[in-house]
Amino acid sequence: MPTLREVEIYLRGLWLLFRQDGSGLAHLDFSDRGALRSFWAILWAAPAILISFAWWRILYLQDLPPGQSVGGLFFFRLTLIEATNWIVPLVMVGIVCWVIGIGEKFASIVVVTNWLALPVSYGYGVLVLLMMLVPTLGGIVTLLWFVLTIALISALFRILRMIVGDHVLTVATIILVLLVPSMILSEILQGYLGILPA
Repeated sequence: MPTLREVEIYLRGLWLLFRQDGSGLAHLDFSDRGALRSFWAILWAAPAILISFAWWRILYLQDLPPGQSVGGLFFFRLTLIEATNWIVPLVMVGIVCWVIGIGEKFASIVVVTNWLALPVSYGYGVLVLLMMLVPTLGGIVTLLWFVLTIALISALFRILRMIVGDHVLTVATIILVLLVPSMILSEILQGYLGILPA
């Protein structure tokens, strides 16, 4: 598992790439091993993910009769959805990279996507925590949610341009494949697994 110091170096590299500074490439491990190690970002993001799970539990319980609760199976299903949303888009990006002939860039895309998901997860986690603690701020949180999503898209666009080159259509396609399937899969799986609030 990467140490905190290593994670700081990776995030520093992402920040430099976001600023269009090529020196950020030296802060990230784009080897196959580095791509596999980048999945440790999931564990580093676990506290923020658990906050989201707690919020989803609150929403779900609001629609149940008083006195009812949910057990481990509920959280297992949420974990399954989270894992699917993390893995499936990357698999689809791999297919896209293979089809358009940039397969050698796939490991690099995996690395930047996984490590970028770490600060984004905590950003969303803070917003969820605000929603849980101060429900009256719902409108402001929704606006901040939108701003964070735009920031994510902007960061992906700028960083991926440093990885795959100045091919706007290619970068835009990769971003769409990374983000859209997650939104669709979440709703489908939540309904199918029976954890979608009414």
